[in-house]
Amino acid sequence: MSQFFYIHPDNPQPRLIGQSVDVLKKGGVVVYPTDSGYAIGCHLEDKDAMTRICRIRQLDNHHNFTLMCRDLSEISTYAYVDNSAFRLIKNNTPGNYTFILRATKEVPRRLMNDKRKTIGLRVPSNPIALALLEQVGEPLMSTSLILPGNDFAESDPEEIKDNLGKRVDLIIHGGYLGQQPTTVIDLTNDTPVVIREGVGDITPFL
Repeated sequence: MSQFFYIHPDNPQPRLIGQSVDVLKKGGVVVYPTDSGYAIGCHLEDKDAMTRICRIRQLDNHHNFTLMCRDLSEISTYAYVDNSAFRLIKNNTPGNYTFILRATKEVPRRLMNDKRKTIGLRVPSNPIALALLEQVGEPLMSTSLILPGNDFAESDPEEIKDNLGKRVDLIIHGGYLGQQPTTVIDLTNDTPVVIREGVGDITPFL
């Protein structure tokens, strides 16, 4: 049975954040809140945990995973970012965006898009997600918690507990969240391309 932590959505308790990070560092799969619904994630280098996530979400080998980052310095470690892309990211993070960028060698190959060698990166604004990332000290391998047959990320932690209580190591209850997806922006070329319009305003990228 998974652990179930009630963490304050605005003022996350450091003790519970520390215990959550311990679960991640031991190879655990964790469900946690973001600014676009609940996500499921694991330690960046943990291949077994990633396999479990793929099984839960019924993902194939072509799924684009996201690195959830705490700040811009992490983004520049894991992706090639030119000056114009850096300014765009800086002006719109943290927030409801996922940026597609060319991956550096720091990104495990299994997380990259096979053909394009790209990776999705996010800097969330959710206080719980940011507190987790700060204590982990590196990005989390992450994907939205969209269960098979559904179109949107899960928003109700009690329902997540009912559905996944025996399949993940920790569920963080950080409140009941909206289900609006992030806006996805491809910054691999000179001109930004809006891949998916979500809750993030697309105006800065037009």
